[in-house]
Amino acid sequence: MMRDFDLNLVRTFVLLYETRSVTATAEAMHLTQPTISYSLQKLRRRFEDPLFRRAGGTLVPTTTASDLYEPLRLALSGIEAAVSGAHAFDPTAHHRFTLCLSDLGELALLPLVLSALATHAPNVTLTIRPLDVTDAADQLGRGDIDAFIASPMLSTPRVARVPLFAEGYLGLVSNGHPRLRGEVDLPALAAERHIAVFGPTGHDGPRKALEAHGLLDRVAVEITRFATLPYLVRDSELVAMAPRLIADLFADRHDVRLFDLPLHVEPVQVSIYARHSHARSPAQRWLVDFLRATLT
Repeated sequence: MMRDFDLNLVRTFVLLYETRSVTATAEAMHLTQPTISYSLQKLRRRFEDPLFRRAGGTLVPTTTASDLYEPLRLALSGIEAAVSGAHAFDPTAHHRFTLCLSDLGELALLPLVLSALATHAPNVTLTIRPLDVTDAADQLGRGDIDAFIASPMLSTPRVARVPLFAEGYLGLVSNGHPRLRGEVDLPALAAERHIAVFGPTGHDGPRKALEAHGLLDRVAVEITRFATLPYLVRDSELVAMAPRLIADLFADRHDVRLFDLPLHVEPVQVSIYARHSHARSPAQRWLVDFLRATLT
């Protein structure tokens, strides 16, 4: 039964189970969809079971597949750990990684990453691309990027999510704002005109909070990048909301003041998104571990 049952079949099965998608598995393994479909047929013959059935555009595992997943995943992880130990990435080597970051990521996280690289991997260089959450998973699947850091909780099975931290929001106004001084209550906030950040990097919590309180008509301007906020706020009477990490940075460098918000804004969940562990190269495994250690 195990004749011709190679490691790629195990990897194919594990990725199919995790992604529930032939397309995502093919992208992760850099193979064509027909190749993955052929491998699935071989798996079905080996185990004399359908393993996955289609339902609503996704693959639903059978009981047999669910029983097989954990032992095969553990076996695959053990083999890959042994192989990666023999071919581990050398952080002292020259290597270039490509990451997608939002403007906030470039302002608040990239300096931390560069500082840690200078110490632990001085010959590693980075190419940073702007983050657009609508196509970042596609870029990852095509191999155009090695990872991306994003705040939306992406549910696509095509990528693996590695949580970093959760972050709340603060209000942001000019230091010389004529009305908002000290503690700010909801009526005072509702009476002001607002800046809303809404775009391809996520962070839709503040806009949703304004909408929940019927305040969208108080939005004077919508922009796509948080990095613009301190320049707009400091020279106007407009109010903005920003994630705490970057808000603290703005307050240190600009003539703006922070305040606790009198309304609930859903905290943002910042995560690394990468290929599934079974599809990462040794260098990509190192990168994910390095980013997690540096940013948590």
